[in-house]
Amino acid sequence: MKRIGLIVLAAFIGGAAAIGAYKLLERNNDGMTLAEKQNVLFANNPVKISSTGAVDFVQAASVVSPAVVHIKTSYGSSSGSERAGGGSPMDMFEEFFGGGGGRGRSRAPRAASGSGVILTPDGYIVTNNHVVDNADKIEVILSDRRKVMAKVIGKDPNTDLALIKVEETNLPIVKMGNSDNVQIGEWVLAVGFPLDLQTTVTAGIVSAKARSIGILARQQGQLTEEEYDEYRRTGKAPERTNNSIEAFIQTDAAINPGNSGGALVNANGELIGINAAIASQTGTNEGYGFAIPVNLAKKILEDFRKYGAVKRGYIGVNFRPLDADYAEELKIKDINGLYVSDVLPNGGGAAAGIQKGDIIKKVDGVTIYDSPDLQEKIGRMSPGDKVQLTVLRNGALKDLNVTLKGDASVNLAKAAPAGKSTGTTISKLGAAFAPAPAQVKAKYGVKNGVVVSSVEPGKVFDAMDLPKGLLITTVNGKTVNSAKDVEAALPTSKSGMTTISGVGPNGNYTFTF
Repeated sequence: MKRIGLIVLAAFIGGAAAIGAYKLLERNNDGMTLAEKQNVLFANNPVKISSTGAVDFVQAASVVSPAVVHIKTSYGSSSGSERAGGGSPMDMFEEFFGGGGGRGRSRAPRAASGSGVILTPDGYIVTNNHVVDNADKIEVILSDRRKVMAKVIGKDPNTDLALIKVEETNLPIVKMGNSDNVQIGEWVLAVGFPLDLQTTVTAGIVSAKARSIGILARQQGQLTEEEYDEYRRTGKAPERTNNSIEAFIQTDAAINPGNSGGALVNANGELIGINAAIASQTGTNEGYGFAIPVNLAKKILEDFRKYGAVKRGYIGVNFRPLDADYAEELKIKDINGLYVSDVLPNGGGAAAGIQKGDIIKKVDGVTIYDSPDLQEKIGRMSPGDKVQLTVLRNGALKDLNVTLKGDASVNLAKAAPAGKSTGTTISKLGAAFAPAPAQVKAKYGVKNGVVVSSVEPGKVFDAMDLPKGLLITTVNGKTVNSAKDVEAALPTSKSGMTTISGVGPNGNYTFTF
């Protein structure tokens, strides 16, 4: 009896110590990354789930489903302006691969819906950019049917990722896995809210990895319709800078409109991808679904949390994957690797000694075969990070150490308390602004904006190389539609610095000075 009492006492003390340690960590984890927060949570609350030996997904589905949420967005009457390609922000499923899909429609809908995955108990939720882009109102329906409002923390059209936040606590979460370990043929589950149904779980296998299909480049205007059709037909993209990063996990698990932003998980219930698109002639599932790898998402989401936007590093080269036809066109024998067609001046690649005509064969010692192999790895890195590229030049392999550089025109600054004077005026900017024409706003899928109509030499815009024709949508966080709006928004900001956001052929930009 005495022994039993000692065991009970020891168990009680151990449990109390664990809870106390967890609460201490919880109070001091504000500086942790999302992944580190998850490591703490799951170290203190381990979840044991069977693998695929018995092909039983019951436990995985039961763990994941409560943390996958339904996202409903609404749009004001002013959002009826044309979007790029037309149709709903959810038309990513219908329009990209359907037989015309959303093309031809000229107005965005009043409402749309998608899915999201809760990553932390305090309400950080990952979803797709196209689910929340341009929405006036974002409503999240939790697994217990509560409805809560969400705000956007950051979004990136070049990866189609967004991070939103709801002000709730003790929410269920999905554990982030390691997408590098995903194997072709591995069983996976897709969890979301397809076709406005309630939580739905479908199963399939991983059909392919590092799949690029040209969707994001087309949406960002980096591919014309003709180039996109050619890319779909041949897999050959134009030889020019393309900031979109596509290295999708392909699956035959049923994914339909409404699954956007939902979870792709392995049989252990670990998040390995964020569902983003399907290949379909009808706009509904035909067995080809695509998810953004979670290892790429981790970096993007952490940038959102720290800076509100992506802080991306670049090698500074244009390239095209080699195949037998392209090698014959170039009159070279090698048919594997990435052929460097251009080296951008002042970029990291130029500084490291990369030359036009080099063939990139490896990244940090890992052999690469296609564009996504390189783009995803670099997409996880930041300006200042170093990467070793192995190139083939004149028949010999050469290792080059590249320090990635950021976009020189982008200087991201984390916001500080409101109300500080910027001292900035239109005169100091040295630029003139005109209301953006309807066709320009339609091209970039925005509801408001001004166009830079002229730039004065020697002043701020000229010094920062901000060009005539740039479309600006916000100044210091305030929407602008005229020069008067710009003038009114300039004097103060949260940080005391002037922040101008806009969109162009290469995606969204934020300039801070």
